Amino acid sequence: MELIDARGLQCPWPALRLARILRESKALAIEIVADDPNAAREIAAVAAAHSARLAVVEPGRFRVER
Repeated sequence: MELIDARGLQCPWPALRLARILRESKALAIEIVADDPNAAREIAAVAAAHSARLAVVEPGRFRVER
């Protein structure tokens, strides 16, 4: 599993980091920690574009699975 710590980063950076991991990594699960209020919407869009499932683990913590 990959972990992206995007705390303190403004969108679109959390989503861009997720997109890069989805393209380059073979990891089946990716967790993202992000505190930007727009991150949830943008992370959901990236996950959908890659046909991945998105779950909210807790506020500000997301899990994307292929």
